[in-house]
Amino acid sequence: MAQEDVFKKLTAHCKEYGFIFPSSEIYDGLGAVYDYGQYGVELKNNIRKYWWDSMVLLNENIVGLDSAIFMHPIIWKASGHVDAFNDPLIDNKDSKKRYRADMLIEDQMAKYEAKIEKEVEKGRARFGSQFNEEQFRTTNPRVLAVAEKLENLHHRFVKAMNDMDLPAIRQIILDEEIVCPISGSRNWTDVRQFNLMFSTDMGSTAESASKIYLRPETAQGIFVNYLNVQKSGRMKIPFGIAQVGKAFRNEIVARQFLFRMREFEQMEMQYFVTPGTELEWFDHWKTVRMKWFRALGFPEENYRFHDHEKLAHYANAATDIEYKFPFGFKEVEGIHSRTDFDLASHQKFSGKKIQYFDPDTNQTFIPYVVETSIGLDRMFLHVLSSAYDEEKITNANGEEDERVVLRLPAALAPVKLAVFPLVRKDGLSEKARAIIDELKYDFNCQYEEKDSIGRRYRRQDAIGTPYCITVDHQTMSDDTVTIRYRDTMKQDRVSIPHLRDIIKEKVDLSMLLKKL
Repeated sequence: MAQEDVFKKLTAHCKEYGFIFPSSEIYDGLGAVYDYGQYGVELKNNIRKYWWDSMVLLNENIVGLDSAIFMHPIIWKASGHVDAFNDPLIDNKDSKKRYRADMLIEDQMAKYEAKIEKEVEKGRARFGSQFNEEQFRTTNPRVLAVAEKLENLHHRFVKAMNDMDLPAIRQIILDEEIVCPISGSRNWTDVRQFNLMFSTDMGSTAESASKIYLRPETAQGIFVNYLNVQKSGRMKIPFGIAQVGKAFRNEIVARQFLFRMREFEQMEMQYFVTPGTELEWFDHWKTVRMKWFRALGFPEENYRFHDHEKLAHYANAATDIEYKFPFGFKEVEGIHSRTDFDLASHQKFSGKKIQYFDPDTNQTFIPYVVETSIGLDRMFLHVLSSAYDEEKITNANGEEDERVVLRLPAALAPVKLAVFPLVRKDGLSEKARAIIDELKYDFNCQYEEKDSIGRRYRRQDAIGTPYCITVDHQTMSDDTVTIRYRDTMKQDRVSIPHLRDIIKEKVDLSMLLKKL
């Protein structure tokens, strides 16, 4: 099945099973804004807790913060967002559709990469076990021709973006004969800059109102609270401040479901270090963060680092952790060495000293910062994309069947176990309810008695429940139940008093944290 089809099925699955709903759907929706349903909010909370505990519980020198969404407007002038938080946009005159110019070019480079991979796969099929991929990539004429085009395009693109040369960006689109996906034409406008911040007015009357912004990132709330946290917590460098919170960006080209939204949630940690040590800590956090992803158990080949060639105005090093979504490798987390730009800038604009005195060296300095920034919604999409699976199975009647299963890490699953009475009589329902009443203080449980056992299993597979417990007539005589495992569909007979320990061993979040 094509990866695009998988993504369409995943999107439909999210709505059908209560993970994600289009916001304001009864009013025809609001573009690039989504609501989390009953299972989505549980999964999102579990991902959030996994990140939070990995930062704050496992590191004695990292503490939490929850700063306000509304902040003084000068903060965004100091941070550079008022002047530099822009995207290059271009319109197609025939379709009247607007696009991110840089994304059109990135998509073109991805097409060249896909052509190379297609040639490599053809070579692998042709030569079989004798295939030498490295030699093929460096000698095959078709691969070399496409690679040369890709290299030339990449060089032009990086230079144009670094210089923010808008005419040059447009010329690349024309030279590459990039067409509008809707009209198929190359009738493009000039490229222009568009600021991504939402603004609003704050004040009791229109005349006295002042212009403020919805924050486009949570990091600035950490920077302006640096002194408060450092002094009140008696924090010694190096130390970090972690925060989870909403951010807002007026994305004109919002697409790919949850991947790019106008209202989203960030999980960010700013790590304050001594100047000169920032690149060592940058490498440290690269390793730590990649380990966090791999602890989830998804295929390692689906992750990679992508170093930035165009650095943001505040950075001296930056990399992305990318995950292979059904629509290609895309960023899930950014790791940046932000130097002292933010604290120095806020010191300048506020007139307040934002410095640190090191008692060991008797030096006073503005700390440097290493940032890890991950989108919670993007992480949610990553987990669902990794977990979604369709497989052929043989049912109880020996017939071929198909099931859709979310192979979620058990610690993240929205529902940990479902309890079924085999039939709704002979006291089985009451016994099933009693089991839930015993376990609901430890796990998110669900009771189901409608339809056949097979149908109930399928529903739980579709929402990613790792364990299903069936109460039958034998239960009434020996206090045992059948436990069925989601991934293998294997079933065991176990004693009810042992259920808590069996389930806890797999679903407790500490099982993930101990891998870090």
